[in-house]
Amino acid sequence: MPEGIKVQKMFAGIAKRYDLANTLLSGGACHYWARKLVRLVAKEKPQQIADLATGSGDIAFALRKRLPEAEIGAYDFCEAMLDVARERQQRQNTQPEIRFAFGDCMQLPLESDSTDALTIAYGVRNFEDRPRGLRELHRILRPGGKAFILEFTQPATLFRPFYYLYLKLALPLIAWAITGDRKAYDYLAGSIESFPPKEKLSEELRDAGFSEVRALGLTFSIVAVHIATK
Repeated sequence: MPEGIKVQKMFAGIAKRYDLANTLLSGGACHYWARKLVRLVAKEKPQQIADLATGSGDIAFALRKRLPEAEIGAYDFCEAMLDVARERQQRQNTQPEIRFAFGDCMQLPLESDSTDALTIAYGVRNFEDRPRGLRELHRILRPGGKAFILEFTQPATLFRPFYYLYLKLALPLIAWAITGDRKAYDYLAGSIESFPPKEKLSEELRDAGFSEVRALGLTFSIVAVHIATK
């Protein structure tokens, strides 16, 4: 089975409890990271935004609050996650509405040079073909447009042993208790440990065609926000 389909099925299985699991497993830090990402985007005042790997829509909803006039499209390749996002939008009566639609980062349903800014939180790590996916991010942006990528990275050296101990031992057990799916979070731990440091991802973004890339490490560099300009 192709890796992308495996990841798709994995997220479908945990969609209903995904947000709760993220909050508990990060000790609430995921909300700070999301706010930081959204503030960085808001400074640019983009008019057309694509939120990729939107999941349950957390980033898209936060962008709507900060940028009420922007046109926001939110895309994910897991329909179960999109269903959760659409249900949230109905409950919140979000106005203007966010357009939630199926979209695989290997081949996005967006025209080239069509987007002022894109956001993607914790999605690049799950790309079936990362160089291809990064080139696809570059394709949909207008010249001068920016990609804002929030992703796990390799943490600060002194903090790393404690972090990996948590990832390998505690995280899967806690996640199993919350979602009933330990395998999904075994995958999460492994994908984080094997993901390149922010310096290497910055290099990969340049190779994908981005002219300017900077990375901001957060919380002992557990995660980083990459800002890449076309």
